[in-house]
Amino acid sequence: MKTLVIAEKPDMGRTIAAVIEPKAKNNRTYLEGEQYIITWAIGHLLGLAEPDAYDSKYKRWNIADLPIIPDQFKIVPNPRTKDQLKIIGELAKRASAIVNACDAGREGQYIFALIQQQLKLRQPVKRLWISDLTAESIRRGFDGLKDAAEFENLTYAARARSEADWLIGMNASRAFTTRHNALLSVGRVQTPVLALIYDREMEIEAFQSQTFYEVAAWFRQEGVEYRGVRQGDKLTDAETAEAIATSVKGKTGQIIKYEAKQTKEYPYRLYDLTLLQREANAKYGYGAKKTLDIAQALYEKHKVISYPRTNSNYVTEQNIEGMHKTLNLLKNGTYSELALGAKPELVHKNNKGVCNPSRVEDHHAILPTLKRPGTLSKDEQNIYDLIVRRFLSHFYPAAEYKQHTVLTEVEKHQFKTSVKELLSIGWKVVLGSGDQEQGASGKKKAKKNSNEEEEAEEWTDKAFAVQPDLPVQCTKSEFKEKATQPPKSYTEGTLLKAMESAGKQIENEELRDAMKDSGLGTPATRAATIERLKNVGYITMQGKKMQLTLKGRTAIELIRRAGVDLLTSPEMTGQWERRLHQISKGEAEQDKFMENVKKFTLSIIEKVRVQAPAAADAFGEDARGKGKGKGRGTGNKAGNKAMSVGKTTKTSTAHSVSSKGATAQSGTASSGAREVLASCPSPGCTGHIIEGKKGYGCSRFKEGCTFVVWKEYAGKKITSTMLKSLIEKGSTQVLSFKRKDGSTVKARIILKDVVTGQLSGEKQEA
Repeated sequence: MKTLVIAEKPDMGRTIAAVIEPKAKNNRTYLEGEQYIITWAIGHLLGLAEPDAYDSKYKRWNIADLPIIPDQFKIVPNPRTKDQLKIIGELAKRASAIVNACDAGREGQYIFALIQQQLKLRQPVKRLWISDLTAESIRRGFDGLKDAAEFENLTYAARARSEADWLIGMNASRAFTTRHNALLSVGRVQTPVLALIYDREMEIEAFQSQTFYEVAAWFRQEGVEYRGVRQGDKLTDAETAEAIATSVKGKTGQIIKYEAKQTKEYPYRLYDLTLLQREANAKYGYGAKKTLDIAQALYEKHKVISYPRTNSNYVTEQNIEGMHKTLNLLKNGTYSELALGAKPELVHKNNKGVCNPSRVEDHHAILPTLKRPGTLSKDEQNIYDLIVRRFLSHFYPAAEYKQHTVLTEVEKHQFKTSVKELLSIGWKVVLGSGDQEQGASGKKKAKKNSNEEEEAEEWTDKAFAVQPDLPVQCTKSEFKEKATQPPKSYTEGTLLKAMESAGKQIENEELRDAMKDSGLGTPATRAATIERLKNVGYITMQGKKMQLTLKGRTAIELIRRAGVDLLTSPEMTGQWERRLHQISKGEAEQDKFMENVKKFTLSIIEKVRVQAPAAADAFGEDARGKGKGKGRGTGNKAGNKAMSVGKTTKTSTAHSVSSKGATAQSGTASSGAREVLASCPSPGCTGHIIEGKKGYGCSRFKEGCTFVVWKEYAGKKITSTMLKSLIEKGSTQVLSFKRKDGSTVKARIILKDVVTGQLSGEKQEA
């Protein structure tokens, strides 16, 4: 009999097959060779069942029926991918052994564990655990397959994560929704993240700006000129500031303190996923999800980077040789000049800035692989460029500076000057020209904290020196009105940083590393959490800035007023994540963790039951569309906005809460029977697509499904035939669109998002 290999996705399965069974016969849903049969999941084929699978009474939301705590969690197939699950089962009957080749991480482990459980697979299992999809890594991985027993603890942690999210999400969402007659999504991770945003917005609103005055003076000493800022008490009076500026101008002063010390700046750490997302947000404005999707494509489709869902910034000794090979590969092509100027001897096992095995757990830092990129999109090229330049930087020496600090006294007023003189650019040569901090002479470096008076730090690539024993002349002076600034609204990048350290403002990188195990969510799930907050209407984006909506604000206030502050506590939730991490390492028990989650779930229900309902206008004017309920009572008609709970999985599948109106599952609405046009394509949804007045929507809209295709797109009417084509094939046939100038363009309409029904256009070349 043969060995069955189960990959996580079709592309990965085909990539593996090309290495281990290059002559395998392609049977569309699997490939079969002499020794191996290779098939795949399509993300999550199974998920935890909805509450009504335990009791039909849960179809109707009623706070009196809470809490819902199953003795044994049931799993159900995703109706859209049940055929593939069946195929895996049939193939397993012909196999004497199985290889789990799903993603080497917690969620990949869970995907396989659920398949194994549902299909009752009894064959011995080996684990493929690799960090990139190059042929060399796959071959090496199959030569050293690991025993599945080594990963049992990771499976326990994955189950605990999923079940904890279900318990808190299902129960807390139903409790708050029915109590306040508004569709309120509550989750183990999303709620404390929302609380971070809420607290920052409250800080901004409460902030009171204060005016102060800065006095600056310019000094000359034998051909050297420099600028200093007055030190001392903050000046709040314009007349005093002006008098000081006037009194020093043209006067002779003396240098009362001068220090010059050489400093080195070493390359920034290699990327983990969160750091990559933060920097892509800062440089390109990419959202966390967009960066993750691009990185996943570079890993899965192009195979030019290693596994991106990592939380490590370091490599192990085994990676050093591969890094040197990659450096040699880069000596031909776009990065040839930088690769040829690199010093291979700087990357070795004793360089703790790169090689630190104790800081590598499941996966090492993100690295370019030994595969040359083919044609990349602009966005893919941008992310690949960040990764390659960060990689190359470690083959260059430290950047060297001379830090000059001067304290100049004139008319009993002291002025401080800081000058950072570039001695050697070192590794910063690999940065794009706009990122290099070498600076032209006199270029200022903006201070992080704009509430303090500037220290006038200058960057220069020219020699700088003063002589403390000689006098200086004040050639110019000025005073400026300034104001203290409020804290800044979160961007996706700064929120990711806060999530990584459970909201603690930690600048020290070593301490931040120590907090990684107790951050909010994991690198793989943080992007999905942010998207979740947008989708349920809790936050909106204004450019890069996150803005809290009235619904989001009210949700946090209601939760805190209910006396369940722990549900909004980033630190507490971070500790839960730490406990999950300990479970994955065999250092904590799954059962004990789940007992604590159950106790917490009970306390939430008890406290919400006695809470006063929210005011009718608490969630804004467009309350129904934003999740506001349409009436009070135990049956709560919860509205038709998206309402998935818990933490979204890697494939954006989430548990959808059920509501009154379950008859819609059979293609009927409250107004009577309607024609079923297609099955809903949203992952995990069992609804049907029916026609409404303005669009085609899912019959399970009351249960939280957000899928809707509006009847008009770019001036074209979407017919039922076009809708079926969008759902079944992913696009319409080629259509003619009129431009504003009267010309026409040929394009297809594409179903861009199977969760929301969002459409896009795809131009067809003539």
